[in-house]
Amino acid sequence: MTANPDRAAQIINQWREVTTDIGRAARDVGRKPGEVALVAVSKTFPVEDVAPLITTGQRIFGENRVQEANSKWPALKNVHPDIELHLIGPLQSNKAREAVELFDVIETVDRPKIAEALAREIQRAGRRPRLLVQVNTGDETQKAGVAPQEADAFLGYCRELGLEIDGLMCIPPVDEQASPHFALLAQIARRNGLKTLSMGMSADYELAIQLGATHVRVGSAIFGAR
Repeated sequence: MTANPDRAAQIINQWREVTTDIGRAARDVGRKPGEVALVAVSKTFPVEDVAPLITTGQRIFGENRVQEANSKWPALKNVHPDIELHLIGPLQSNKAREAVELFDVIETVDRPKIAEALAREIQRAGRRPRLLVQVNTGDETQKAGVAPQEADAFLGYCRELGLEIDGLMCIPPVDEQASPHFALLAQIARRNGLKTLSMGMSADYELAIQLGATHVRVGSAIFGAR
């Protein structure tokens, strides 16, 4: 199934604008555009909206919920096995098995219970999705993620469990400047020898690139408002 032609054209045009902006933001700080991966956040959008981007060449997508992703992506991944699917929303421990089986990257490892569940399921399945630890850089009580002051210890615990952690992810507070949060995440990554930084969304991905993002998660700037 595909979107109607006008909708498909709109999505593709907006995707091209975002990719152009990513390239420009990278070059502005002396980075190569290829150093920054675009995660097209397709959560809540139907297959009809995703299909035009796949046809155009986009291969990295982000979903918030395991259940929604399971209803949308297995068939698409069968046809396009090079698709890389990221879980960018909170993970419940009882969904760890499904997450390990479906996702290529899990960006929201945020507490010991989740780390332990993932360690068990990775060992059972023999499949190793790449893992990022989510850091709650604003220390917001309502938001998931390990507190910045606890990040080093949590990363050490994950490694004790045998988990290979590729990098870090954050979502800055909506009512604060994002740059200090991006800088903090980069600082935690550097001291722990991590190179992957998933930070920056539709409103601030160019700033995130300037501060070292390797992955930006962009949804509404491509697909429109939810």
